Amino acid sequence: MALVGTAMLYGDGVITPAISVLSAVEGLSVATPAFNPYVVPLTVLILLGLFGVQAKGSGRVGAAFGPILAVWFVVIMILGIVSLAQTPRALSAFNPTAAYEFFERNGFKGYVALGAVVLCLTGGEALYADMGHFGRRPIRLAWYGLALPALVVNYLGQAALLLRDPSVSDRPFYAMVPAWALYPMVALATLATVVAAQALITAVFSLTHQAMQLSLSPRFRVVNTSAATRGQIYMPALNWLLMGATVAVVLGFRSSASLAAAFGLAVSTTMAITTILFAALALGRWHWGVTRVAAVSGVFLVADLAFVGANALKFSEGAWLPVLLGAGVFLLMFSWRYGRLQLAAARLGSGLTPEELVSSLHVSPPHRVEGTAVFLSERSQEVPTVLTHHLKHNQVLHQRIVLLTLETVDAPRVEDDARLTWQDLGLGFLRVVAKYGFMESPNVPALLRQASKACGEELYDPMRTSFYMGRATLTMPSGRRLLRHALLNVFMWQRRNELDATAHFGLPANRVVEMGARLEFRPDV
Repeated sequence: MALVGTAMLYGDGVITPAISVLSAVEGLSVATPAFNPYVVPLTVLILLGLFGVQAKGSGRVGAAFGPILAVWFVVIMILGIVSLAQTPRALSAFNPTAAYEFFERNGFKGYVALGAVVLCLTGGEALYADMGHFGRRPIRLAWYGLALPALVVNYLGQAALLLRDPSVSDRPFYAMVPAWALYPMVALATLATVVAAQALITAVFSLTHQAMQLSLSPRFRVVNTSAATRGQIYMPALNWLLMGATVAVVLGFRSSASLAAAFGLAVSTTMAITTILFAALALGRWHWGVTRVAAVSGVFLVADLAFVGANALKFSEGAWLPVLLGAGVFLLMFSWRYGRLQLAAARLGSGLTPEELVSSLHVSPPHRVEGTAVFLSERSQEVPTVLTHHLKHNQVLHQRIVLLTLETVDAPRVEDDARLTWQDLGLGFLRVVAKYGFMESPNVPALLRQASKACGEELYDPMRTSFYMGRATLTMPSGRRLLRHALLNVFMWQRRNELDATAHFGLPANRVVEMGARLEFRPDV
């Protein structure tokens, strides 16, 4: 379920920049139809600029656009207040019976209208992922202190305008703007929608980074863009993939109205799955009672599923797009997870424990050379395959052997004083286990320096430390299980194209020795 929700948010990350910027630039057409031919080219140019500045980091982009967004919210609140003052009757929207009467009058058409209403809620689904960048407190302050009040007042103002003049139902927002302020408002709206797009782009970066740490995604290059805030990252390859997909969506759909159905299904599905996952968390981790979970999650889930159903009715009108994008992302993530499990199963029972290896070396010691060799191992209780291959074929070991295991824990970050555990196994062997949160990126040289202080020995010397990396591949026998073979082929394709482990772990390239191993696929697992 989490993989499906994540996949749908990737679709949201492609569609949001497209529809946000398109809808803002389309305001030019309200001023004069002469601008119609320039809407799509101008939208593409703005998107190219937006993705081009991502390398500056979400912190700098936010600092640049934050004041503009504050002005935007203040302006739309003023517009709403002015319109609402002319027709206070719009405040009856707070009366729940109005919603009941609406559905009673319109029947099934009222339900279909929910597919458009959900567009008023967009952006909320990105707040959860963006908390990884900014934390809970800034999100809460910005949302409750400015964004939510401004949005509610502006929508009430649009309702008041439509009560006065239903003929402007195709452009209620820009119809509230005085004629002299239309062009400045289009410019301000464009800048504001850039920030809306930014929120989803950073959310995709954050989710991908977490997926990498949880072994649900291949490695991508991660650039930390802030020395003060660890959550602010930039992923170049993912940024350009998103840019290409977003521009293609703009060129394919060419209007925000055409994208509305696609956008609504992506948003509502993400929200529904978030509610389900919250219920699972409350039951399994917080040990809430079933009644309490049902009372809290049930209310949201009814609304979420209503929005999902209303948007699903528009599948042929464009709602197929997030399903297609989500299915592609889900296939990549699921095949990666499946392939990792198969690799782990193929390795199972194939190696010695470190204690058994040390005992055997007491009986038949190999030749030892000066320096330190670091072997990365996925399991601390098993000797890595690359070490056994090295010992078998080269029949030599360094004086100091570090068996290093990096574990990702179910928490965003791990404090430095709780990161390391180590054990001296004898004969120069040292087992080190380091824990990282799913929002952190491991740096092995820095980790070895910390371990050196803990155990009182120099474990990292740039000129005397070698890093041994293993790259295992699966040999797949022929058979009739086409689905398994297809998943494993997708997995191996991703594995060949992922970021090199040397760069991912911050290792000096000239001190890395890489050895391969072929493991047999076990179809019974």
